[in-house]
Amino acid sequence: MTGPAELPSRMTVIAITQPGGPRVLRHEKRDLPELREGEILVRVRAAGVNRPDVQQRKGAYPPPPGASDLPGLEVAGDVAALGPGTKRWRVGDQVCALTPGGGYAEYCRVHETNALPIPHGLTFTEAAALPETFFTVWHNVFERGGLKKGEWLLVHGGSSGIGTTAIQLAKAFAAHVIVTAGSAEKCEACLALGADRAVNYRTEDFVAATKEATGGQGVNVILDMVGGDYVARNYDAAAVEGRIVQISVMGGAQGTTDFAKLMVKRLVHTGSTLRPRTVEFKAGVAAALEAQVWPLLAERRIAPVMDMIFPLKEAWRAHERMEEGAHIGKIVLDVA
Repeated sequence: MTGPAELPSRMTVIAITQPGGPRVLRHEKRDLPELREGEILVRVRAAGVNRPDVQQRKGAYPPPPGASDLPGLEVAGDVAALGPGTKRWRVGDQVCALTPGGGYAEYCRVHETNALPIPHGLTFTEAAALPETFFTVWHNVFERGGLKKGEWLLVHGGSSGIGTTAIQLAKAFAAHVIVTAGSAEKCEACLALGADRAVNYRTEDFVAATKEATGGQGVNVILDMVGGDYVARNYDAAAVEGRIVQISVMGGAQGTTDFAKLMVKRLVHTGSTLRPRTVEFKAGVAAALEAQVWPLLAERRIAPVMDMIFPLKEAWRAHERMEEGAHIGKIVLDVA
């Protein structure tokens, strides 16, 4: 490992002391992580907070083999040291990165191919809000879902970090967007970002609203984080040759549906998770983002929607905020 001699031997981290509520998150001291082939050490200035962090805290989403047991899937900061075989980065470069764990800490190791330069003009806290959501949306909406110019996208949870990112990216690539959200305030926020139609799922039927907005045709791509009884309704809302992409099952991992609709409409129902994927897979997504999306961020044509920022040692408050469900956009930890 090469880097400045002044690196400390210990760092402050937020650990999960036992499965449970937000208060099980406690700060403690640990040794700096050892770098492996192709990895860089990032001095973390900010870390994103995501739903998988909450699930891991509850004991429902263990880290993949070889990953840190600390929560935190995205960071932004300075390159502090270089592991063997690294080629792209230099000590002092400012990066944001996707990591399989370990982001809730002063230092985090990531593979150099899973790091990206911080887009011009973005702060560390804004940059920390990018990797997890942008990797997820790009792969699932554009690569797996195949969203094209002029098509209709339905996003469930439109005011979440994933949702606000999906709205902006879909509009940037000339698609139409319908979202569902749980309050008038959240619907208004989605419309302000460019959504063509926002459906308050507490008071409206998203299937009927979707059919009305599309002239009865239905939507071409659905990004679903709910699952459960939404599966059957998604099949109703989808257009012929529609693609449904499942990225979470917050409403339940099981449900019933009429598979005849899948056949008659020639639907594709697929899904994915990001965290367990290989470094090489994530590197491919990173390259696509840098080429096609990072210029939009640098030009401020799109930007992360920020909800609240908490200091690292108050990560438990960030988890409370996420579980309350009132947030619009990203929750971030300030580590600097």
